[in-house]
Amino acid sequence: MLKLVTNVLLDIARDKSLGNNQVMSSDIAIVLADLILALHWAFAAFISMGLGIIWLGKFYGWKFIRSRWLRLTHLGAMGIVVGESLLGVFCPLTEWEHRLRRVADQSAGYETTFMDYWAEKLFYWDIPTNAFMLIYILFFALMLITWRLVPPYSRPSR
Repeated sequence: MLKLVTNVLLDIARDKSLGNNQVMSSDIAIVLADLILALHWAFAAFISMGLGIIWLGKFYGWKFIRSRWLRLTHLGAMGIVVGESLLGVFCPLTEWEHRLRRVADQSAGYETTFMDYWAEKLFYWDIPTNAFMLIYILFFALMLITWRLVPPYSRPSR
């Protein structure tokens, strides 16, 4: 599925760095790249803030934090991040954003991963990619422990 989306994006915005003709205006490419960046930030925020919200919800009695759908989505999202990290796969959202910025002649691509780049930019951390892999794995383990200690509601019987 990710390969299909990548191919469609490439067909729409012929990447000049690959020697193809550009078929998308720079303005549209910039808007799409910014939208992908916003989506990426939302994805990262959902994962990172979700765990804290679950624990707050436990103590404040918020029922929505026990939604099986919400919890599976949260766990699955972090599972994707851990899987990419362990397999050495570059995040497709970062890849699409880079390609669109190149189409728009914005050479603001990242030398490393999305999280490495923004962690350094925002917090001035110089953390190697392997450290992020360890953080992802530990965070995922904490999510699994949270699943056990703050379990979602089981499915209603039919």
